[in-house]
Amino acid sequence: MSSSGHHDAEFLEEVRMCRRDDTPVVALADDLSGAAEAAALLRLPARLVLHPAELGVSVAAGEAAVVDLDSRYLDDGTAADAVRAALGAVGRSPAAGAHTDTDAAGSRAFRAVNSSGTHGDPLWFKKCDSLLRGPVGAEAAAFAEGAEVLVIATALPAARRVVRGGVVLVDGVPLHESPAWRAEERAAPRSVAGALAPLPTADVPLETVREGPIALAGRFRELAARGRHPVCDAETDTDLTVIATAADLLGHGARLLGSGGLAAALGRRLASRRAHGSPAGAGPAAAAAPGAPSAPAGPTAVPAGFSAWVAAGDGVPSGAGGVARPLLVVAGSAEPVVAEQVARLVAAGARHLPLAPGELAGAEGVVLPALAPGAVTVVSVDGSGGIRPGAARAVVAGLARAVSAVPGRPDLVLTGGETARRVLDALGVTALRPVGEIHHGAVHCRTADGRSVVTRPGSFGGPDSFVRIAAALRPRHPSQQGVTQ
Repeated sequence: MSSSGHHDAEFLEEVRMCRRDDTPVVALADDLSGAAEAAALLRLPARLVLHPAELGVSVAAGEAAVVDLDSRYLDDGTAADAVRAALGAVGRSPAAGAHTDTDAAGSRAFRAVNSSGTHGDPLWFKKCDSLLRGPVGAEAAAFAEGAEVLVIATALPAARRVVRGGVVLVDGVPLHESPAWRAEERAAPRSVAGALAPLPTADVPLETVREGPIALAGRFRELAARGRHPVCDAETDTDLTVIATAADLLGHGARLLGSGGLAAALGRRLASRRAHGSPAGAGPAAAAAPGAPSAPAGPTAVPAGFSAWVAAGDGVPSGAGGVARPLLVVAGSAEPVVAEQVARLVAAGARHLPLAPGELAGAEGVVLPALAPGAVTVVSVDGSGGIRPGAARAVVAGLARAVSAVPGRPDLVLTGGETARRVLDALGVTALRPVGEIHHGAVHCRTADGRSVVTRPGSFGGPDSFVRIAAALRPRHPSQQGVTQ
């Protein structure tokens, strides 16, 4: 290691020793699946709230509060106001205790991370869509208000979405040249800075990111002094970890805005702090913090006899009176991969109910049939005849009404942030507790009355996503042996 690198490592170790490890985190997202994703990736005991007013006056030390602003389809002014309302809903928590170590208090690391007024203040994170959909510029400008600097990193390497030269690349193709915005009513932005306008920004190239967190933090300070907010290139999770670490060195005057990739990097940073610090929040909730997968990664291991078991509903959680709850999968996304996901679940024995978009959007709506106790059912929108332009939100609203009217209080799998939010609104659910991540983006939560709800962005997951989720929620019956691929 070079002399410079050695001193950097020593300084980072000082920062780690001096930084409080029970800092609360508040994260804001523009849709429900993104909020759930952030809640899981932060690796903290978390509560996911659907209205800023539910935040109360403070967030508990060592925990995360994640708010779904439901702002993806709002106009710029209304979306910005939603961000400001959430920022104003969180009060300052009292300090959990003052440092008394005179040597530490005199060190530059302690001063860097525990400057006056930072004790008890939450760390703020704004989750944005990695494809830059929604009113991201208006929300970013509102979120930057009152911050010394807003550190921005929108790459999501796990989904093959990187940022190079300030441009989002999807599978190597610039966003504005890719089909990723095919369902949007306007053209895709040509750069991250363009999407964030009118926020004053400056690009931070990959070469600067890879100089390491100390140098990068210095660059962030230089840009902040010029009134600019850094937009960081990133191609790997390691790049995002460097960015999160550099932002951490700036103290609580810095806020972060980015994709689930940056949320995961922040979660890793927070986990590293807790691993070397005091055992704040180290109870059972923290031990099972929602970042640990609740199903194995890699190729799906489908239990032998899974098809018959899905249809019969063996070994599933019980609802009222000991009756096994049904599992209802709501495929509310128009993403091409969803059709294959539905087909594979049906092949595994699930019942499929395709619904006509015209009927869902109509005044009379659709009444779903009763669900067999314990069995798995998947409903989807039949898009074979096309969906009339401008009717998508009416279709989603009709789907939500139909699902909310199903008797038997089924456990739910909800794909697409808009679908998930409309269904939970129709059911009167205002808060969720994340308990695990089944695969990337598929987050398992529980409602106050114990129902399971899995949310997942529509574009996430491979062809076997629904099968993996169903297998995780309905674990293999003890009488079944072996697995099939």
